[in-house]
Amino acid sequence: MDETNTKLLKRGWTTGACATAATKAALTALLGGGFPDPVEIVLPKGQTPAFALALEGLDDNEARAGIIKDAGDDPDVTHGCLVISTVRLVDEPGVVFKAGEGVGTVTKAGLPIDVGEPAINPVPRQMMVQVVEELIQQCGPSIGVEVEISIQDGARLAEKTWNPRLGIVGGLSVLGTTGIVNPFSCSAWIASIHRGIDVARAEGLQHLAGATGSTSEKAVQDLYGLPDQAMIDMGDFVGGLLKYLRQNPVERVTIGGGLAKLTKLAQGALDLHSGRSQVDFDWLASEIAGLGGPDELCKKVAGANTVLEVASLTAKENLDIGPLIADKARITAQEILRGAPVRVDIIAVDRKGKVVGRSG
Repeated sequence: MDETNTKLLKRGWTTGACATAATKAALTALLGGGFPDPVEIVLPKGQTPAFALALEGLDDNEARAGIIKDAGDDPDVTHGCLVISTVRLVDEPGVVFKAGEGVGTVTKAGLPIDVGEPAINPVPRQMMVQVVEELIQQCGPSIGVEVEISIQDGARLAEKTWNPRLGIVGGLSVLGTTGIVNPFSCSAWIASIHRGIDVARAEGLQHLAGATGSTSEKAVQDLYGLPDQAMIDMGDFVGGLLKYLRQNPVERVTIGGGLAKLTKLAQGALDLHSGRSQVDFDWLASEIAGLGGPDELCKKVAGANTVLEVASLTAKENLDIGPLIADKARITAQEILRGAPVRVDIIAVDRKGKVVGRSG
């Protein structure tokens, strides 16, 4: 059932797909049909993967089935986890979801799930509801089903995710919009940026910060004393952050990063990943010439291999490129915001987290 992308990286299956398959297997058994193994489900775009069962159990009043999540070649924290669905028939019609061990509960507004509900996102919920409704047709409309999803070791693993910042307590989220995990998915990261902004705004926070990495994040958080919920794990996707803020503004956003990443932003790049944007050293040389840099220095800058090398070269000439890069990066950010009422700050740091450039 494995699929590969154009770079021969193996795709995997979302937690939501695994939970849906486990729910179908458990409910089929509870209704007297035995445990289908493998169990096949239909994904939102029509694919029909089949999942092998890793756990099954049947009592008088409930059934449970478990599936080992295969995230393919994506560095997903839930890869290899056992996703378990326990189902019970109840008198109240409809489908009720419960958070089992290792699945979080929503405690803050701003997410697509109501406060107090299990952290099972809308698409996985709909997938499971569809499976349940198809299976219980034989029982009549007066029967309801309780679906409890658990993820083995989920509480510990959740500490490695955004969930604590998002106000999801007690475990992981059951995620997925297509059922398929695409390795190193840009869209998944950008979606998590959007959710982080939504939660922060719902909390009333009006100063958010996006950082390219942990060093710049710590520097920015320490500088402004921002709460964790205000810190958006932007990574390379500064465009995803700014474009969403354009439509969902806050009073202020601070963007922190190393000189190399912010140089690319200064040059107009909105995806700062090394494989998708590069530093233009001729541009840097031209800007340094504008600061009064001598011709020989500018030639060396144009032929440099890294921004770190450029910083070393300019320091010898008593020229500081940090403020220059921060100023130019801020101009790009403001252009992306297109007049949205958001104040922008840029904080450039070195590899030790020292602020070497600031604008705004």
